[in-house]
Amino acid sequence: MNEFFAGVMAAIMSLLPGGASEQAGYPGYLEADYVYAAPVSAGRIASIAVAEGQAIGVGDTLFALDDAQQQALLTAAQARVEAARATLENLETGSRVEEIDVIRANLSKARADLVLAQSNLARSEKLLAAGTVAPVRVEQDQAALAAAEAQVAQLTAQVNVAELPARDAQQVAAEANLAVAAADADRAALDLRDRQSLAPVDGTVDRLFYTTGEIAVAGAPIVSILPDGALKARFFVPEVERSALSVGQVVSVSCDGCAAMTATVTYLASEPQITPPVIYSREERSRLVYLVEAGIAEPGKLRPGQPVTVTP
Repeated sequence: MNEFFAGVMAAIMSLLPGGASEQAGYPGYLEADYVYAAPVSAGRIASIAVAEGQAIGVGDTLFALDDAQQQALLTAAQARVEAARATLENLETGSRVEEIDVIRANLSKARADLVLAQSNLARSEKLLAAGTVAPVRVEQDQAALAAAEAQVAQLTAQVNVAELPARDAQQVAAEANLAVAAADADRAALDLRDRQSLAPVDGTVDRLFYTTGEIAVAGAPIVSILPDGALKARFFVPEVERSALSVGQVVSVSCDGCAAMTATVTYLASEPQITPPVIYSREERSRLVYLVEAGIAEPGKLRPGQPVTVTP
């Protein structure tokens, strides 16, 4: 709409003899920058809490997406936090003698399995040399020996760790696991919170693009908001009168069927809206028009798109 109105108004101004100085003000229209509320992630719209034309304030609920999955993920994440915390607390108290005895018993069995694996490999190698077994049998026994050696090494390390003081590498790892679980829970809580959208500004609901039950796309607006104080008049002044305006200047804005109101100039274009493809002679300069924007403090019930007349 901005480009359409800008082109029409600029064309009208450029065709008027002598610009707008002979008119009772500058023609223009009302415009505003909307705020669009969109979901962070896709989902089915569970509810829409506002209606078009409704006045809203910062923090008011706009809409909510179905959050059953996010709630389940949060519950699971919180359970992982509790499990990680329990593991850390268990490590901080140190291993009990009974637990160490169990590990040592498993280590003894692993050592016995290692001796057996070594014996099986030696026998297979002799039989292979005699040609009575296939090479694959030796490979299998070699793999079994490697697994037995790894099992012994693992259980040996577990015994050593269990006998260490409370502050050991295993406890450090448990602390890290707890921190990761807590971060996952925080993220799950944020994802759950993002399923509900709150108004970021005071204003009026302009349009609803979805209805309850539809599937919203991530980043696609569901609600558009016209913020309070966002309405502004956009108008065009001829080149000969541009220097008479300045940012911060108060102007009068009027329209058909509404009382005159004041606005403050907030923007003056540095480039002309229409640039003739010739050198700027005095005659051609009279056809140049410049876009000006003026913020309206109290627009009342006026809406964007309303034609207005601006008088300095």
